Amino acid sequence: MLEMTVDSIRVSPMNYQRVVILKEKQSDRYLPIWIGPAEADAIAVKLQDLSVPRPLTHDLLGTIIDSLGGAIDHILVSDLQNDTFFAKITIQANGESKEIDCRPSDAVALAVRAKVPIYANEEVMDKAGIYLDKETGKPLGQETIGDGSSTTETPVEVKPEELKSMSAFTDFIDSLDLEDFGKESGTR
Repeated sequence: MLEMTVDSIRVSPMNYQRVVILKEKQSDRYLPIWIGPAEADAIAVKLQDLSVPRPLTHDLLGTIIDSLGGAIDHILVSDLQNDTFFAKITIQANGESKEIDCRPSDAVALAVRAKVPIYANEEVMDKAGIYLDKETGKPLGQETIGDGSSTTETPVEVKPEELKSMSAFTDFIDSLDLEDFGKESGTR
């Protein structure tokens, strides 16, 4: 499992689709995940530390977990199948650890509220993680030098057939304004 942080929430100017951008804590690799507008707003409200007059759905869920004696331990973006991400929320309750299947957007919205770690499986990052060219902001591929255990990574240009295999992500990523992608901030 790789620890991630919420880098930003973006909106495509072409189709107004939202994406949460997770950044791997120990590298410059990013994981873009399409999310709905309600979940994007729920994440943004908490990241910007805005107060709302009534609890949002994710606030309610956190309160229910807490009032039943549970605590969110962490969330995990666990899988990617047919352009669909899967996630799990790990909850500690009654001395047991329970994994609950959910959408990544809901998991991230809960994680930012509970201030718990966000993780992604290495396999998910291998499939959908991207590096960006610092000059152009365009996605790059990756190669690991050596026997695979080396931590030295050299970005290389992504082949057209590899981009095509990322079908749903490619058009969306191309429509984003990525000039300030690596800058630290909440939402954009």
